[in-house]
Amino acid sequence: MSIRILVTSVLFATLVMSGTLPSAALADMTETAPAANAEDRDFVAGQRAVQDKKWSEAVERFKKVVARDPKNADAFNMLGYASRWLGRMDESFAAYDRALALEPNHRGAHEYIGVAYLRVGKLAKAEEHLAKLKVICGVGCEEYRDLARAIAEHQAKK
Repeated sequence: MSIRILVTSVLFATLVMSGTLPSAALADMTETAPAANAEDRDFVAGQRAVQDKKWSEAVERFKKVVARDPKNADAFNMLGYASRWLGRMDESFAAYDRALALEPNHRGAHEYIGVAYLRVGKLAKAEEHLAKLKVICGVGCEEYRDLARAIAEHQAKK
């Protein structure tokens, strides 16, 4: 392991342990390439913007990441997440779909696209992604529990 990767890993662990990174963002950062994402200034700045709820800034940062690295499922997932918060649902679904095309078992993307489907009133589509999460990681994983809770809350509102 190179010194740079070691230092980045220690920095990443410090951010995680200090609570600087939100748990959902942490799950997404660790899906495919944590070292590469932790070294990418735009990815890290995008995560910070998500934490600060600066959605437009997050979208711009993650767009830069995917322009440089069009195979980064984590960045596409976070681009979808930030776009969803801006109400840009078409962009959000496109980004999530790209993340899942790159990494079909991406837990964060399944959770977030499920929430997006709830937002547009497509409960059955959200439940499809919940079922996929059950197969991928079981009912005990955070992404499954979070999406199950969102579906339950959605149904309770009806």
